[in-house]
Amino acid sequence: MKRSAFLSLLLTVGLCGLSHAQSPSKPTTGLQLYSLRSQSALRGVPWVLDKVKEFGITELELAGTGNLTPEQFKAEVDKRGLKAVSSHFPYARYKNDLDNVVKDAKALGLKFAGCAWIDHKDAFDEAECRDAIAVFNKAGEALAKEGITFFYHAHGYEFEKHGDGTLLDLLITETKPEHVSYQMDVLWVVFPGQDPVKLLEKYGNRWKLMHLKDLRKGVATGSLAGKTDLTNDVTLGTGQTDWPAVIAAAKKVGVQHYFIEDESPTSMEQIPLGVQFMKTQGFE
Repeated sequence: MKRSAFLSLLLTVGLCGLSHAQSPSKPTTGLQLYSLRSQSALRGVPWVLDKVKEFGITELELAGTGNLTPEQFKAEVDKRGLKAVSSHFPYARYKNDLDNVVKDAKALGLKFAGCAWIDHKDAFDEAECRDAIAVFNKAGEALAKEGITFFYHAHGYEFEKHGDGTLLDLLITETKPEHVSYQMDVLWVVFPGQDPVKLLEKYGNRWKLMHLKDLRKGVATGSLAGKTDLTNDVTLGTGQTDWPAVIAAAKKVGVQHYFIEDESPTSMEQIPLGVQFMKTQGFE
């Protein structure tokens, strides 16, 4: 082979390799372990983590550590080649026990630490929202010092009217972008009668995480209760959500991690089906 042809071949191979290396990898389907809370209480954390591995899931979001310390929980996760990316901690702990939340998040090796429910009475109101804004800004700053990103998981009740928008608009615009990110739970956007695609587009890269959760077809929307019958949480792809549109919008704004959360009493059966569905949407 002539030298010029050989160099040309090397260049072509190199460019192909570079193109392959730079091509975006498939997003991963993770699991919020709250989905298996009953099994964890009955059988223990190790059994649940073994089952998660059987499902082919490697990325985890936590909701407590059962009867284990954070250090013990992390050891069980590491032993199985899994990764705890994120965890929810109670609002009261962010408000009254922030130092220990930060300590636990570090011990678990988390990338994200968040809150899934703002304690409130009756309908969520502006005073409660402004209290949360202060709590979240403080928590976000404290966690950022340790390289951990704080987020809030919207739950549906935040769509109460406020001015020309909603209390969720107030919450997002008044929390500091450099310290406070957001997790979209798709069911808790659809159930209140909102559009997840428009909401993703409205706040762009403030959305860092997503809960993959589908609402049963035929269930009425428009409620701001933040709760519905657990059997209304159905297998991904069988409910009301336009998943191709939601996933395309999520990818466009840069959502980093996706977790199935299945609160139904049949989660053990539905989760593997959800993983398979997400593969049809281009996920690992």
